[in-house]
Amino acid sequence: MKKLMEYKGYYGTVEYSLEDEILHGKVVGINGLLSYEGETIKDLEEDFHGVVNEYLTDCKTNGITPQKSYKGIFNIRITPELHRDLALAAEAKGETLNKFIGEALNNYLHS
Repeated sequence: MKKLMEYKGYYGTVEYSLEDEILHGKVVGINGLLSYEGETIKDLEEDFHGVVNEYLTDCKTNGITPQKSYKGIFNIRITPELHRDLALAAEAKGETLNKFIGEALNNYLHS
């Protein structure tokens, strides 16, 4: 699993460019491209913080609500048969489909 940096609830990637011999990354989970770079991990982290701070300042200046990285809502595409099986399993446990799938995903990540 890829390691991510976190700052003020926003997450950013850590990548390395062999051609440019520089670290770079982007903020994930929001619309738009917020990227940063640095020669060292410390430089990269500082630029990441700066990009997030600039984004939040721009939003405030323009009266825009900053986008949250993750809202807790997402759509997935599965087969109708899997959808049916999940819905029936959730019903058998007396749970909503959302709760059932949330628990299954949590168990998968933490097992």
